[in-house]
Amino acid sequence: MAGQGDPVQREIHQDWANREYIEVITSSIKKIADFLNSFDMSCRSRLATLNEKLTALERRIEYIEARVTKGETLT
Repeated sequence: MAGQGDPVQREIHQDWANREYIEVITSSIKKIADFLNSFDMSCRSRLATLNEKLTALERRIEYIEARVTKGETLT
């Protein structure tokens, strides 16, 4: 009986080792996904801010161009 216990014990230990390895990999994947989601939100927010600034600058340029075309002074 003791001879049969050794292979079973080894299989059990190997199974636990595999489960721990899978848990580490799963945890790492979750951390990477969380980071990427956070990075995505940060980038989207910054790009939205830049877009607003660019839109304001474009409107200002169009306004100045229109005044220059009409020969008005910019003061």
